[in-house]
Amino acid sequence: MTASARRPTDWNAKARLRRSLLEARREVADTPGTVAALTRAVLALPEVGVADTVAAYWALPGEPPTAPLIAALRQRGRRVLLPVLRPNGDLDWGAYEGTRSLASAARGLAEPVGKRLGPEAIGGADVVVVPGLAVGADGTRLGRGGGSYDRVLTRVGPPTLVVCLLWDGELLDVVPTAPHDRPVDVAVTPTAVRRFPPRSR
Repeated sequence: MTASARRPTDWNAKARLRRSLLEARREVADTPGTVAALTRAVLALPEVGVADTVAAYWALPGEPPTAPLIAALRQRGRRVLLPVLRPNGDLDWGAYEGTRSLASAARGLAEPVGKRLGPEAIGGADVVVVPGLAVGADGTRLGRGGGSYDRVLTRVGPPTLVVCLLWDGELLDVVPTAPHDRPVDVAVTPTAVRRFPPRSR
């Protein structure tokens, strides 16, 4: 049994940390240099170099921008999947075919307009790039609280590399966890790449 399963989840601590991190993100300046460094770091991961399919996301304001990464992946011949938010909070997937293939959606999201591939399509990705507000020293990811990506990560097995993009200062020693939280394999910031011990998802 894991420590998170033994201890009751401190939901108030999670909420406080989310508020603090979101407030700090309002002060982050996403300069061309920091975004380029983040993009280079992800592209330099060996698993990304040999991937056929990468699942990513179109970043919201305040998140580390992903447009340059997505463009670079396509230029290198990778198939890129982007999420489509379903009414129940789960994620469907569609293929990215350029910025003209995106449409504005709920919650400020940009989603692909083409064929829906189904929630299980994520299982065919070699690398999954996910958003987060922080990652702890054990690879535990703190998201925004909707649970969409925790569902997603139950559908990918250990061979799939899960990468979380963060700003500097969002790699923490500990983040509050719940039994449904799923770890990531790698966290990438503009100045750091941190790998975590393999864990079953």
